Amino acid sequence: MFTPRELDLERGWPGRIEGDRVIQLAAQTLQSFFTGGGSAREHAEYALADVVLRPPVLHPPSVRDFMAFEQHVATARRQRGSEVPKEWYEIPVFYFSNPAAIFGPDEEVPYPEGTEELDYELECAAIIGAEGTIGGFTVLNDWSARDVQRAEMRVGLGPAKGKDFATSIGPVLVTTDELDGTSGAMIARVNGEERSRGELADMHHGWDALLAQAARNTVLKPGDIIGSGTVGSGCILEHGDGRWLQRGDVVELEIEGIGVLRNTVA
Repeated sequence: MFTPRELDLERGWPGRIEGDRVIQLAAQTLQSFFTGGGSAREHAEYALADVVLRPPVLHPPSVRDFMAFEQHVATARRQRGSEVPKEWYEIPVFYFSNPAAIFGPDEEVPYPEGTEELDYELECAAIIGAEGTIGGFTVLNDWSARDVQRAEMRVGLGPAKGKDFATSIGPVLVTTDELDGTSGAMIARVNGEERSRGELADMHHGWDALLAQAARNTVLKPGDIIGSGTVGSGCILEHGDGRWLQRGDVVELEIEGIGVLRNTVA
């Protein structure tokens, strides 16, 4: 999704990027593009430098975020003095995040009230296309207020308020004919310093398993977001160094074959 810089469009238009150009597609949203079969007439053409990239899906029907990387789960559990439960290996599990708090590339993300432990999470996301299949992949930052999350989950529910203030996606959606989502280097940087590095191929539960679980007893709709969960070492919590994000920090998450999702903590 994009909008020309001279226009102030919150939602933007679907477009197809070719080199340094973006071509407007005749669809209102990414959801309607996929509902129409994944093809549309082409309209105006713009220089990529003259447009602003928007979230691939601004108002997704739902956001499901899984925990598909064993290293992330094992490290987080070990810090709490426990092991990975056997059930994690048997079924992929997820939580629902907030579809009303989606941020796109280069947007400022408000620092959430009530936390002193703001964290990034380096993830890949599949966007549902037509008939419950994957339409493409993008980068996802599952921002987390760790102290808030820690307190609420002691009650036995959540994560909720520790997560639902922001989810960033972007910078673009790469369709499955160009990327199958099975491999690619994953890197996180804060103010230009590399803080995390992982590999998409390390997912223990693959995309087919994630979609099967997400669709069980329900229907997946175009625009639904399916998060992979955090890659191993892909968050500050795993590092255990207390270098939490501060106001003004610039966070860049990169996945090979997709691009760089950049946000500033407001």
